[in-house]
Amino acid sequence: MEKVIRSDAEWRVRLSPEEFRVLRQAGTERPFTGEYVDTKTVGVYSCRACGAELFRSGAKFESHCGWPSFFEPSESEAVTLVEDTSLGMRRVEVRCARCDSHLGHVFHGEGYPTPTDDRYCINSVSLTLRPEE
Repeated sequence: MEKVIRSDAEWRVRLSPEEFRVLRQAGTERPFTGEYVDTKTVGVYSCRACGAELFRSGAKFESHCGWPSFFEPSESEAVTLVEDTSLGMRRVEVRCARCDSHLGHVFHGEGYPTPTDDRYCINSVSLTLRPEE
């Protein structure tokens, strides 16, 4: 996979202020406000910054947490996981493997009835949904 590397100035031209805040500054959109929270459209979710495929709708599930949730990425190499100790917590940040943009966090062992027992809690603003034709 070819990496996408851009300066902050280049990202600011390509992304809206909210997209830049979340994708490049590891921000979080407010819960229950993202366009994909309740979406049931069949398709592929890609990184809004670089277009890399990240998740498929078949792995999306209702977690009622306020953000789109998936039980696994479309490919294991699609995302990278980074320890996040910000805000006085220990979490695992999810980043796009291609452009290193912040997507959200992954949580394990919460008891959701999914094949992996993982919840990839992803900001809608980090994603673009391409509906299946």
